[in-house]
Amino acid sequence: MNRYPGETRTLIAVDCIIFGFDGSDIKLLLIQRGLKPEKGKWSLMGGFLQPNEDLQQAADRILKKLTGLEGVYMEQMRAFGDPQRDPVERTLSVAYFALIDIHRYEKQLSADYHAEWFHVKSMPELIFDHKEMVEIAKKQLRYKASLHPILFELLPPRFTIPQLQMLYEGIYDTNFDNRNFSRKVLSTELLVKQKEKDKSGSKKGAYFYRLDKRKYKANFHAFLNFIPNPDKLLL
Repeated sequence: MNRYPGETRTLIAVDCIIFGFDGSDIKLLLIQRGLKPEKGKWSLMGGFLQPNEDLQQAADRILKKLTGLEGVYMEQMRAFGDPQRDPVERTLSVAYFALIDIHRYEKQLSADYHAEWFHVKSMPELIFDHKEMVEIAKKQLRYKASLHPILFELLPPRFTIPQLQMLYEGIYDTNFDNRNFSRKVLSTELLVKQKEKDKSGSKKGAYFYRLDKRKYKANFHAFLNFIPNPDKLLL
């Protein structure tokens, strides 16, 4: 194989940042690292790009090998290239991120590398620059959630206003006033009230709603109106 003369080798790694929603909390999927250095410590799902694959193929392979998950839609976020980020060799990392419904994928999850979900507010110390990756991914997720209808992919066909509120509070790491949230969400006229109630949380229960997908596709930006100070939350 021909090589460029005088150039130094740099390894390329791929790291997968997988957020999940379990119906009440936003969580982060982590594994215990299986090689030195930092063996046994908590880490994102990562591995090295192989000669015969592109970056997306590497991300899919690494995620399946380390967690058992497959069929997860991931987006490329950005590259991390601090010369000192890996103490062994100069390694450039390309990060991917995803937001999934935990219950949809829980049967796929493998225990081989001790994959475990952690609440984003109480995650353990991570190796290398993985904490920085997570923080940037959270900002990217908030930005994307403000522009695209990705959050409703995490809800069942019928859901309650409290469920929707918990999802948005988890994404934006803030608390909404219950009455104002309900009033503003219903004012969008994008939700259709159902006759049945969810009484799992209280005797009074909360009415189920479903999304009017036709209206939503035409006017999903209406949901931005109930996010307080969205520009500040996206920082």
